[in-house]
Amino acid sequence: MKTTITGEYIKEMLAKDMREDARKLLEYRDITIRIGTIPNAEGSAEANIGNTKVLAGVKLGVGEPMPDKPNEGNLMASAELLPLAAESFDVGPPTPEAIELARVTDRGIRAAGVVDLSKLFIEKDKVWNVFIDVYVLNYDGNLFDASALAAQAALSSCRMPKYDAAAETVIREGDLGRLPLANMVVSSTFGIMSDKIILDPNANEELFIDSRLTISTDGNNIRAMQKGLGGSGFTPKQVDTMMDVTLERSKDLRSMIKKSIGE
Repeated sequence: MKTTITGEYIKEMLAKDMREDARKLLEYRDITIRIGTIPNAEGSAEANIGNTKVLAGVKLGVGEPMPDKPNEGNLMASAELLPLAAESFDVGPPTPEAIELARVTDRGIRAAGVVDLSKLFIEKDKVWNVFIDVYVLNYDGNLFDASALAAQAALSSCRMPKYDAAAETVIREGDLGRLPLANMVVSSTFGIMSDKIILDPNANEELFIDSRLTISTDGNNIRAMQKGLGGSGFTPKQVDTMMDVTLERSKDLRSMIKKSIGE
């Protein structure tokens, strides 16, 4: 709940380069990743950043290719803000927040070329469709980074079904390989408040930050950016700082994903 008292307290703390949960300005909360949380999915993972919990599942199905890419598979991402996750989330059609979350998650994966879509061709007019479904289980700020972690971990642990052309059936059991991946992407989300840059804003901080920037990277290059919450823009120096921090923090985030899948 947005209150003046909470906002003033957060700003007073930031003026001292401190945060209400005792973190440094450019520090993440505790992060955990757990794979295999949805038995019936080809790949799945739960990512927790502090008290924010996000679940991602990956399912593959056979479909038609896009007309302009007849030899490539398709990738689709969706997000659902479950009512149990926060008082402000409700049942019904996708909200703008859910649509933005899905698009940012999708954009990072596409821009980094995580899934090798060229290897998802089956035969003429048949390709694999990769569906990534993101579910917010508990909201305490920074859904973007938690969703990116959950989606990437789910993809990295994803089994590759087989297609029996003669029987026109999908085989999901037995000796299956991994989904062909070409890259790994993570993101870092920042907030600006009183000209201070903070990493991984929690729910209270998100109520009062002026602007938000999510930066996706594969560890070597910046692949995508998404500005949110309106507010003022960012100075070139601020953007440079956030990109540098993103590239540095991505080392730990990528390492966490690799550890979760046993690499």
